[in-house]
Amino acid sequence: MLVKVASHDTETVINALIKNARKLPQELYKSLTWDRGHEMAGHKRFTLATDISVYFCDPHSPWQRGSNENTNGLLRQYFPKGIDISNYTQTQLNAVARKLNERPRKTLNYETPAERFSQLVASTG
Repeated sequence: MLVKVASHDTETVINALIKNARKLPQELYKSLTWDRGHEMAGHKRFTLATDISVYFCDPHSPWQRGSNENTNGLLRQYFPKGIDISNYTQTQLNAVARKLNERPRKTLNYETPAERFSQLVASTG
């Protein structure tokens, strides 16, 4: 899921995370691991609103968020470093997310994230 936000301040980011976390089945969204950016200063409000625990990786330890770092690399194929992504619409962001979610992944035994998500949703129902 890619979400367009108007700014990177804590209030805006936390509100967007709360809104979008509620779109996912709660059984599939137990925790969020974040770097130490100022955007998550309101992490307690996020946890209270969603019942999703927030964890922070240690400073200068991107390997503690390996899946996130891998996804950032995939996103660079669509949004090269230095590009202004504020000009992209939510529709364009959704299209990129769809392409990435339909790309087979070795770590998923060459299933796509979309296929795996569908399986998980079906098993929780």
